[in-house]
Amino acid sequence: MINFTKMHGIGNDFVILDGISEQLPPGNLAGLSQRMCDRHRGVGADGLILVERSNRAPWRMRMLNPDGSESEMCGNGLRCFAQYILDRGYETAPEFDVETGAGVLAASTMNGLIKVNMGRYVLPPKDTTLPVLPHGLYGFPVSMGNPHLVIFVPDVAAVPLESWGPELEHHSAFPERTNVHFVQVLDRGAVRQRTWERGAGITLACGTGACSVAVTGFVTGKTESKVKVHLPGGDLVIEVQEDEFVMMSGPANTVFAGVWPD
Repeated sequence: MINFTKMHGIGNDFVILDGISEQLPPGNLAGLSQRMCDRHRGVGADGLILVERSNRAPWRMRMLNPDGSESEMCGNGLRCFAQYILDRGYETAPEFDVETGAGVLAASTMNGLIKVNMGRYVLPPKDTTLPVLPHGLYGFPVSMGNPHLVIFVPDVAAVPLESWGPELEHHSAFPERTNVHFVQVLDRGAVRQRTWERGAGITLACGTGACSVAVTGFVTGKTESKVKVHLPGGDLVIEVQEDEFVMMSGPANTVFAGVWPD
């Protein structure tokens, strides 16, 4: 029997397993993630998050996708992780560090929201030739510790995401696959985003994706350094700082707790 908590960050939902109060299940975690994240035969989620102690920071977050692959980083998942350890009293400091696959990142509480330093963004070298994409699309690769492809379009609602998303995720230009984001600029302080996540498919929100969108909008001059990103599940506020660090603020909520009969 495995105790779990279901949480979401603006609709991006996760199953949380607590390795602090009890031992995490041994064995095939990839298979466990596939079973628990299944929306018809399992709990249903966009990912499985493990709460652990760390030698590099007070806390360590691991996140597995619904297909069993392990993600380097997940912004909405990190906010849920931070809210989880605060809710349980494991952490009492207003700001604390969490080890992720993308490095050690700082999280804090702010007016009922969770604010996360998402680390530095990484763009391809200036002389890099951008990948040739199908359907006449023009995309910008960005790394937030995990790979993203940002594509600006006039109307995100008109994008056939269910077909273009997987095609671009598995494009030959991205040997480790990539997260795909279609973006509509509303004004210099707001954008609308739809996402196909690597290993998860269409999701209601993607935190690292929203960061990559804000970075791309800023460096191409389409948006200001601080932007509100409207996603299907809700809104995130992203700020690109002068030191190339990216700050993300948004909510994280518990849905329910239960026991998985494995």
